Amino acid sequence: MKRGVRKIFLLVAGVAVISIAGCGQPEPPSDKMSRLISVENTRLKKELDLRNKEIERLKGLHNKESKKQDKLLAECMQEKKNWQRKAQQNVRNQVKGVFDSVMEQNAKLAEENEKLKAQIEKLRGP
Repeated sequence: MKRGVRKIFLLVAGVAVISIAGCGQPEPPSDKMSRLISVENTRLKKELDLRNKEIERLKGLHNKESKKQDKLLAECMQEKKNWQRKAQQNVRNQVKGVFDSVMEQNAKLAEENEKLKAQIEKLRGP
């Protein structure tokens, strides 16, 4: 029973303290406090403006650097395409040279084959 009374007493005391502390009218700030708040607000606004300007400057630098990098990338891609085209042309030239040589050799062999067939026919006779 004593425990229950003690809990109720503590609960009532806590509610009373909270009621007294929370229900009071807020006092209007004094003139000195108002001026301090005003000065602090002005300082914070100036600081915010400076930060915003810095952000805009950095965005501009970022955009400029990004465009520069995009331009370099485009140039590199074009150079890569040019090198690929040159490499393909070199391969074609080499293959063409080999192909021409093989075709020429093939023609010579075909001609020699015809001569040998003619000689065989001659040797076989009538």
